[in-house]
Amino acid sequence: MNSIALKMLVGDRAKYLGLIFAIAFSSMLMAHQVSIFTGIMRRTRSQVEAVRDAQVWVMDPRIEYFDENEPMSDRELTRVRGVPGVAWAVPMFKQAGRAKTQGVFHNVFLMGHDDATLVGAPRDLIVGKLSDLREPDSVIVDDIGYGMLWPGAAIEAGREFEMNDHRARVVGVVKGDPTFQTVPLVYTRYTNALRFIGNERNTMSFVLAKPDAGTTPEALARRIEGATGLQALTREEFGWKSIGYYLSHTGIPVNFGTTIAMAFIVGAVVAGQTFYLFTVENIRQFGALKAIGVANGRLVSMILLQGVVVGLLGFAMGAGLASTFFFATRNIPHLRGFFMPWQVLVGTGGAVLLIIVLASLLSIRRVLVLEPAVVFRG
Repeated sequence: MNSIALKMLVGDRAKYLGLIFAIAFSSMLMAHQVSIFTGIMRRTRSQVEAVRDAQVWVMDPRIEYFDENEPMSDRELTRVRGVPGVAWAVPMFKQAGRAKTQGVFHNVFLMGHDDATLVGAPRDLIVGKLSDLREPDSVIVDDIGYGMLWPGAAIEAGREFEMNDHRARVVGVVKGDPTFQTVPLVYTRYTNALRFIGNERNTMSFVLAKPDAGTTPEALARRIEGATGLQALTREEFGWKSIGYYLSHTGIPVNFGTTIAMAFIVGAVVAGQTFYLFTVENIRQFGALKAIGVANGRLVSMILLQGVVVGLLGFAMGAGLASTFFFATRNIPHLRGFFMPWQVLVGTGGAVLLIIVLASLLSIRRVLVLEPAVVFRG
């Protein structure tokens, strides 16, 4: 019976291909949009994950996500260092700035790291060494930002630009993690960052801390909050807090959710209608099988087999197209970091399975109420 079901399926080539393409389009669009959405959300916390040295982030209680800036007094660093369980704590500076190259101003994100330890500074350098940051006026720039500051120029150390009328000399270029806001990232020492931005009463953006051997990051974060009144989060907690902000305060989830829902609905409607018409056109064949004694359960399994075959082929084609897109764009700077996680494939596969079930229901009902005598009618 399975072979008969498959022959019926491929017998009408137009509807057979139409079903496959409908499922392929739906699965491709769902997999692509969900992957883009997860990639964007991952970018909102990429700079938090990039700091591998520290396990606890301490900040002003009003901060809701990484890109928000509420500077603290330097006195807070001493208070954090005095909390039991802190192995070490260092300051970190983060603020938007303006860089001037060849008479053109560019918005940048300036990151200042502890002068003594350089905790939180990038490690994956393409050009230069991290220790070069100890030189006067030295900065490290991410490779994507380097291309924005000097379009088309070869990546090399030694280039200079101005910030707040101060000279900044590039001593290294790092392969940066893509961020939510596509602007150059400039890394330097804490004291340099203050000079590049200008004097303000409060300058410290974060305190980066690490627990001692007998304390977990979660326990230390709660202890710091209780002792100082500041907000203290583990690296994982701060990353998810940043994602939560963009989920609840921007239209990104609604926009992507609408596209994904439309892809599912279109796939279900087109596949369901085409599959139903396919069943109606083959109703005499199903009637003949029913007339010779084939049970309803067997006929239902034949329809489900047809649906599964179409679903697998369409899903494979759609997922393949989505994967090809991410593979082909992997080296484009602004699309770096976008890929299709295995969870997206599993979720898309489940959605396709649901589409097939919904598309098969009308056909199954049509066959179940079918009278075998239909085969003898003109």
